[in-house]
This record gives sequence, C-alpha cells and structure tokens, in this order.
Amino acid sequence: MPESKLRFLVDLGVGKKLEEWLEKNGYDIKTVRSINPKAKDTEILKIAISESRMVITMDKDFGELVFKSGKSHAGVLILRIEDANGNEKVELIKKILHEYEDKMQNRFCVFQDGRLRISR
Repeated sequence: MPESKLRFLVDLGVGKKLEEWLEKNGYDIKTVRSINPKAKDTEILKIAISESRMVITMDKDFGELVFKSGKSHAGVLILRIEDANGNEKVELIKKILHEYEDKMQNRFCVFQDGRLRISR
C-alpha cells in the first residue's frame, strides 16, 4: 500500500478496533484516548490543525463547530453509523479510504445513509 498522505486524530467514540486497523495498515494516527479523553471538541480541532490531522469522529457536533462557528480544521470525517459494531466500522473505513482517500485531504466529510458527502 502506498504511503498515505492522510494523518488521523481518532475521537473516543470511534472505537479501538478502527484505531488498531488504521495503525496496522500504516496510517499515522493519534487518538484522543491517548492524548486527553476529556478533551473538548474545540481542543481536538486545535490539536488536529497543529499536526495536520483529519479528525475521525462519530460526534456530529463537529459539523456545528466547523459550519456554524466557522472553526478551522485540517479535515473531519464524521461517521453517522450509530449502530455499527467495530468490524462494520473497519469495513466502512476501508471502503471510504479505498474510494475517496485522494479527495479527503483538508475536507469536511460525512458518511451517512450509505454515502460519503465531501465539502470544503
């Protein structure tokens, strides 16, 4: 697999199975769990920007921060898959990265209802 240009900051709710898959597949990741499990969303965005990392989260509040509050970001991927288990999340991220990785850098992305929307 070619070296990925995407670097990730994985939010708490996403789960260890997905974190482990990303790491095992050569992605440069950090986890909110390892930095500060109590970090506020604004802090998470600041860390992500300072390290050029895309936030992977299941927390739709990031949409509010970016679009309503105009917060900067280095990319956000919101997974709206509330009932998915760890294996389903891994399969989903494999598919998303396989199909869209080259279009996601510094973009705001939402996966919902079986499709990925990519905004600026």
